Order: sequence, then C-alpha cells, then structure tokens
Amino acid sequence: MDSVRPPIYLYTDGASSGNPGPGGYGIVLKCGGKVKEISGGFAMTTNNRMELLAVIIGLETVKWKNADIRVISDSAYVVRAVKEGWVFNWEKKGFAKAKNPDLWIRFLKIYRQHRVSFQWIKGHAGHPENERCDALAVAAGAGAMAAGVMLPEDTGYVPDNAARKNELL
Repeated sequence: MDSVRPPIYLYTDGASSGNPGPGGYGIVLKCGGKVKEISGGFAMTTNNRMELLAVIIGLETVKWKNADIRVISDSAYVVRAVKEGWVFNWEKKGFAKAKNPDLWIRFLKIYRQHRVSFQWIKGHAGHPENERCDALAVAAGAGAMAAGVMLPEDTGYVPDNAARKNELL
C-alpha cells in the first residue's frame, strides 16, 4: 500500500528592478519538515514574468506526480489568473491576448500533473516565507547584476509596443 504523501507548501515571489529590468524569482518549498530554497535571475524581464516563473519552477521541482501542492503567493496576477479562470480562457483562445503566453503554456503543462491550490497573501507584510522569497528574488536579479554577475537573457521576454516605440526614438 502506498503511503500518503504530505502536502507541499510552495511559497513564491518575483522581483524586477525597473520593471522591465533585471529580475529574479525566489522559491521556498516546505514538505514534511524539509525546506528547499531556489532562486534565479535574468538581465531583462518583468515582475509578472518572475512571479509566474517562480510558481512554474517550484511546481517543476516536485519529483512525484499528483502531489498536493499549496501555492502561497503575493502575486494577484498569478493567483487571480488561475482562481478566476483567466488562464483557461486564454488557452481556449490560443493565448492570443495573453501576456507571457510562453510561461502560461509551460505553467499549464506542470499544473495539470498535480493537485494545486492557490492562496494570495499580502506582500511585504512580514510573512516569513514571503519575505525570504522576496530576498532571494532581489538577490538573484538586481542584486546579482549590481555585483557584476552576467545574468542570462529571459528569451521569452518581449517588450510591449510602448517600450519598443521608445527604443526607436
């Protein structure tokens, strides 16, 4: 008989200095008394991309299928997109009007392999895991760049039309 696996608590945060600018994601995974921290950064990205990427990488880190995963995030963008069904409507319409379609497609692939619930929490409100995720995200993005680390390109980041127009001026 298979033993019952404990729930996984996935705390996430994303940060971008300048938005767009150098950015990073921070993840704290908790399961059965064990804690794992993950972070990464990019030279040019957005806060929303990093918020979503944190959730994706956290979900992708889980080694077994059909896990009970509770995502705790301060990103209204990510939490509402799932809880209010926006992402499923974007999918039905081929992601034609969705921002960050590359990440949402990647999200749905891993999301469907687990039992995932979302909880929104207020950011910068003293929640220990959220504060830790924020510190990891900032250090991996703007902090790393300020320290002279060459961050990789976020190949899915596409400047919006206003930003592109300003680049041409």
